[in-house]
Amino acid sequence: MQGQPEHSGGCQCGAVRFEVRGELKDSSICHCRMCQKAFGAYYAPLVSVRGAQFSWTRGQPRHFQSSNLVRRGFCSECGTPLTYEAPDGMAIAAGAFDQPARLPPVRQYGMEARLPFIDALGGLPSSRTEQDVEALEFLARLVSHQHPDHDTPHWPPQSR
Repeated sequence: MQGQPEHSGGCQCGAVRFEVRGELKDSSICHCRMCQKAFGAYYAPLVSVRGAQFSWTRGQPRHFQSSNLVRRGFCSECGTPLTYEAPDGMAIAAGAFDQPARLPPVRQYGMEARLPFIDALGGLPSSRTEQDVEALEFLARLVSHQHPDHDTPHWPPQSR
């Protein structure tokens, strides 16, 4: 397969980047307690890369052996969770993709540990970042050091 990768992504700081060629159709959310802890979140959104061509294009993740059968990859520079690696294949953290909206979940796992308020999240009061009047001064001074949602020729950035 030639041309641009169908999907790309990486960690928050840009030290680790990847590309995927091929169809990704197995996106999921795992509610198990191990995934909650690994992501520091209520659940872990994951995208299986089984059957696709996957490659690291910048850096490599470090790993934590979270069980006898599963290891999890993360960026050693910024801590971004990146992989779930099991004997049946690897999944990538959905939020690490440059365009995560292209990969909506189609299945949920680990329902025994699903937190009881998950269904209510969509009904919570909400606002856009710029609508938070109390944070406007803070936001005006904020300079992001996050890597952009596309590949760049250099890491670390030349000027920070």
